[in-house]
Formats: sequence, structure tokens, C-alpha cells
Amino acid sequence: MPDQRQPRPSRRHADLGPDFFDVVAAARFPKTVLRHRNQPWAERVGLGGLTDEDWVAHFGRFEPLPGSFEEPLALRYHGHQFRSYNPELGDGRGFLFAQLHDLKDGRLLDLGTKGSGTTPWSRTADGRLTLKGGVREVLATSMLEALGVTTSKSFSLIETGEDLIRGDEPSPTRSSVLVRLSHGHIRIGTFQRFLALEQPENVGKLLDHTIATHMPDLWRESVEDRAAAFLEEVTVRVAQMGAQWAAAGFVHGVLNTDNINVTGESFDYGPWRFLPAFDANFTAAYFDQSGLYSFGRQPEALFWNLCRLADCLLTLVPQGRLETALAGFGPALQESFAQALFARLGLAPAPQPQTDRLVAAVWRFLSESRAPFERFFFDWRGGLASADRAAAGPSAGHYSGEAFAPVRAALDGLPPAENARLDHPYFAGEPCTMLIDEVEALWAPIAERDDWSAFAAKLAAIDRMAEAYGTAPAA
Repeated sequence: MPDQRQPRPSRRHADLGPDFFDVVAAARFPKTVLRHRNQPWAERVGLGGLTDEDWVAHFGRFEPLPGSFEEPLALRYHGHQFRSYNPELGDGRGFLFAQLHDLKDGRLLDLGTKGSGTTPWSRTADGRLTLKGGVREVLATSMLEALGVTTSKSFSLIETGEDLIRGDEPSPTRSSVLVRLSHGHIRIGTFQRFLALEQPENVGKLLDHTIATHMPDLWRESVEDRAAAFLEEVTVRVAQMGAQWAAAGFVHGVLNTDNINVTGESFDYGPWRFLPAFDANFTAAYFDQSGLYSFGRQPEALFWNLCRLADCLLTLVPQGRLETALAGFGPALQESFAQALFARLGLAPAPQPQTDRLVAAVWRFLSESRAPFERFFFDWRGGLASADRAAAGPSAGHYSGEAFAPVRAALDGLPPAENARLDHPYFAGEPCTMLIDEVEALWAPIAERDDWSAFAAKLAAIDRMAEAYGTAPAA
């Protein structure tokens, strides 16, 4: 295995130059108590052998990792927030701490922070993250990864010993610093900043950097050709992300353009929630009064954001070619949703007519019956091979009537996938869920008596689910 601490030739974010970031320093915290360490992904990036003391030194005090940046970089970007343009954004409580490689596939990865102190983009904020916010992000990323969603990973969570005042939490509340592992932090809003500043040369520079670093197969000799290929690829990746959210019953909550990564990786979790039951109008954020980012409107929000990325490329590509690239969103969303739904049900691929029939039947049933969302996918893992198990569970009543008949008919003739793992002990128990009441119940003993046992038990349950679903990170 190669030594991750040795630098490898690559285009690093620091190569872009000072128009793209500000060099900053991490906050000095009163204490650093390790609360979560993502050991599987630490192994994947060659940091699994760090002692806890070294871990805290790097991810709580931000001593540089050998071979990466000497100083952290607060990234610059703009963005539309609830469709209103904000030119005062940027990494206000985080920075890019290091870049390193996935030892399995060689991709360049970012270690970015949340709650690491003030930067030039903090405005009036304190640059900190509440411990509850950090716990919620660990839970969100762990659950989404287990459900097959392409997501950033919560790499580290360290409690930092400060009292924070927040309007949406009982205050003072405890503080933390989170480190996320992600395939890049280049956002739609990163491109928007240079459009707003009328710097087309930096739009081109960012485009070329993104392609060379994250999408090398898209390189074309013509700037127009590679820009068009880039928008087409981002459109497909973002559609895939939205489809995975839908199949997971997930509501991100804040689909602003600064929260959409052009690599198509879900990240930056704030007021997220999972559906108890199918509800197109279900929202995650209390401040989303119009339901702009509700469950059913997430595809619309993602497509709107992609159109803003297209705006940034108009100086490089004729409008017609951009429109052609964007037209791929709907087909990619539909295809990716079918793939995600079949993966969640543990079914072997089927011919298109059978696939379409099942997708329509499942979505209609979940919408009309309001059956527990996660329970349905748990009960019917493997299709009709699990009919007896589903009939013995608490949702059996949902499956015995006429509303379920089209689903049962659509499942007929669809065998389990080879990796359905129906004999895994997970399927002999109860489905692992992450509803808002459960999240609050996990936080309560931490807040009241510093008891982390329920949190640890939930992460262990998620690990079992990931093992059963075949979504656990491979070394």
C-alpha cells in the first residue's frame, strides 16, 4: 500500500491561486475531545494508523498533514440562497485543510472543516459549530452512505469546549469542529462568483482545473467542447444525487447553489430530515415557509441550480449546446431513480417495461397508502422472496389490500439480486431509521449527562444496515 503521507503529483486547489481562496488560521480551542473518528475511511486514505493523540493534533488543532497544505484555505464563492443572490458568501466557518488520495481508486479528496473559526467571510458570525450540529451531520452522512447515497463522509468530530449562543437551540450550547471528507468542494456558487465579478478568465481557469482534477475523461482540445461536456456531466451527476435522495426518503433542506457540489456529491447538512411516510410537501427547514425545498420539489430545485451553472458558461458555449446538456436532467433523474429503487429493494436488473411498471407502482403505493417509508424497503428487500416476512411485520395491513396489488404484480418475476443478502441477521430484526424524534432522542442524553452510548449504538446499527445492503466502505 502506498504511503499516503508522501505527496503525489496532482493538481491541488492551492494551484489555482489567491483569486480562489484566502489563507487563514484555525481557531484555538479551550479543549479538544474526540467524539467520532471514521476509521474505515481513515484506512481508505492512509490515515488509519494515526493515534488518537495525533488525530486530535491534526483535526482539532489543525497541525498540517505531511505532504499537504501548510496553511488552511478558506474558499471563495457566491450563491443563490432561496433564489436570492448573495455575493457575501464564502467559507465563513470552515476551510480546506488538506487534500489527499483515495488509496482504492486514486481520486483526489478534500478534508474540509466546519466550525474551525472565523475567516474573512464570517461576517458577524462566530465561525463555530454546535456540538449538536456536528452530531447531526455525523448521523446524516452515516445514514445516507448506508442507504447508497453518494455523500461526503463525516471524518472527524471533536468537542471544543466553548459555550455558543444560538437562536434555534437552548443556549448556551456546546461547540465542536467537524472534518468532512469529500471529492472536492467546488460548488456551483464557486463559478457564480466569477460570473458576478465579470472575470471570464477565472471561469475558464476553474473549469479546466475541475475537469483536470475531478473529471479527466472530459478533457477536450476545444474550450467550447469541454465546457459543454462538463455541464452535461454535472447535470447527470446532480440528477443521480437527487434520485438517490428520493429513493432514500431524504430531504436536504437547503438546496442553495453554494450547497451543490459540481462533482454530484451530497454535502453540507443543516436542517435535513428523513420522511416518516411519503409526502411530497414534507420540508426539513422550519424557515422554508413556501416549501421551496420540500421533498417533492427537490428535483426542480436541483435543475434550477444547474441552470445557474449554465449561466456561468455562456461566454464559453453557445446557448443551444448548454440547453442540450441541461435536457439530460430529466432522463438521468428517471434512470437513476429506477436504479436506486432497484438497489434499495435488492432486485436484479429488469427489462425497461418491467422496471417502469415497478417504479410507478411503488411510488403510487407509497404516496397513496402513507405506509412507513423505510419499513417498506426493509420489508420487501428481495421482492416476493420476502413476502412471508413482510406479512408478519407491523405494516402487513398496508400490503393486504387492493392498493398494494399493483406492486405485488410488478414484483412477480423479478428475482433478488445476487447481493441482496436476505439471510443477513439485519433482516431478522427491525429497520434502522433516522426520523427527527430519534435524532432528538439520541441528542438528549449527550446534552443532559454526556452519555454517548445511544449515539454509539445508533452508529453501530447503521453499520449493520450498511453491511446488509452492501454499502459499507470497502478497503
